Amino acid sequence: MSVEAKDHDPRMPYQLPFPADALEEIVIPKAIPDDERIWVPQANNVWFRPLCLNRSQGYWMNLLRVRKAGVLSRHRHPQAVHGFVLKGRWHYLEHDWMAEEGGYVYEPPGETHTLVVPDDVEEMITYFQVTGVMYYVDPWGKPLGYEDVFTKIEICKAHYSKVGLGEDFVDQFIR
Repeated sequence: MSVEAKDHDPRMPYQLPFPADALEEIVIPKAIPDDERIWVPQANNVWFRPLCLNRSQGYWMNLLRVRKAGVLSRHRHPQAVHGFVLKGRWHYLEHDWMAEEGGYVYEPPGETHTLVVPDDVEEMITYFQVTGVMYYVDPWGKPLGYEDVFTKIEICKAHYSKVGLGEDFVDQFIR
């Protein structure tokens, strides 16, 4: 017997309380915001917009916006990364494919790559889910720096404080 056959009123909402220690959901009605202050500067002509900063599981989800052509960064991931291109396009120097608007990219653990936005792209926006760290390296793997969910939170706090939203503005994205 299917579940639907047992449910006499499938449009009735769940009637029991949620678990006492369950976290609140995050709902962002306009993920690409009109308020430019929500975009957090990451580098020259590069910003990110936090969606979920999960400090308990060590991942973050954000929109990455680039308004320049050229090399963005060379980095390595010890865990998988998922991306969905919302606007524009980009590629990695190490691969022969192009990530284009509407396209999905899976980056396997251990991948090291150099993100490039083509010269004819005025703006690129991609949704990324990153777990663990982004480990920045030179062409021979020498470490240059890293970012993780904790550095992302600190960058957001400093930026939101500076632009008048208050450092606690980031709290709505933290789980």
